[in-house]
Amino acid sequence: MMASTQNHEKGQLERIVDSLCHQGPGSVLFHRHRHEVPMPSVAALEDIIDGLRAVLFPGYFGHSDLTPQNLRYHVGAGLDRTLGLLAEQIKRGYCFYCSAAELTCSECDARAMRITDEFASRLPVVQALLSTDVQAAFVGDPAARHPGETVFCYPSITAMTHYRIAHELQHLGVPLIPRMITEFSHSRTGIDIHPGAHIGESFFMDHGTGIVIGETTIIGANVRLYQGVTLGAKSFPVDEQGNPLKGMPRHPIVEDDVTIYAGATILGRITIGRGAVIGGNVWVTSSVPPAATITQGRPVMTGYLDGDGI
Repeated sequence: MMASTQNHEKGQLERIVDSLCHQGPGSVLFHRHRHEVPMPSVAALEDIIDGLRAVLFPGYFGHSDLTPQNLRYHVGAGLDRTLGLLAEQIKRGYCFYCSAAELTCSECDARAMRITDEFASRLPVVQALLSTDVQAAFVGDPAARHPGETVFCYPSITAMTHYRIAHELQHLGVPLIPRMITEFSHSRTGIDIHPGAHIGESFFMDHGTGIVIGETTIIGANVRLYQGVTLGAKSFPVDEQGNPLKGMPRHPIVEDDVTIYAGATILGRITIGRGAVIGGNVWVTSSVPPAATITQGRPVMTGYLDGDGI
């Protein structure tokens, strides 16, 4: 009886496996490695982010016993290792989208190394921008006692570190990898920033949870968002077959010195003018002039006596 039951279970398992492995033409559920190159590794990319954080914020991440005497050694050694890992993942990102008509593997290797070198040359700019973000978080939150507290503890700085790294890779034309990097911070912080968005210096997201910043958003300098803000698309154009056209400008432009309070939803390719203030929980689908304030209508307080008027 036991053997019969086991044979039945084995047969059922085989049928399930056959069904799961049957992939029809055009199936997107099965990814076949091209040129024997595997997909990008989540674990490797997380290691890369940890390595880049250690060189962008030396002493805060990575080795904690840094001194002026050993700083250059640790930063240099860490960067060299991290860039080697990154080049491999960039190559895998190219291979993920590769077709037989595209570059040869040797050309992909060379391109990945060239892009990695270019990315490395931009790291001082990334670090300088992150420094302004840290200062904006410290100045913008009276609860912060030290700029380093924002580096360690604030989801805004975590999300912006991932974003600014991913944005440079996106700008250099690296496929897939930038989205994976920003999704790491999305899952950790609840802040969803597309790596294609353009964000200026001194950017701060207070609390941050639930913020969404779409692909074609443009944000100026010294902008502050609160939790639950959406900078999204109202609609998007489609082709003759009804498929959405990719990369079309469809998200807001937020100019310098704008503050957007919690829960505000701003949709479409509109402009929020310099110095404007957008109040909490408002819905904005048309442009706002500079220095304007947009708020909800004031609530009306009505008193009732003994149920009269209800």
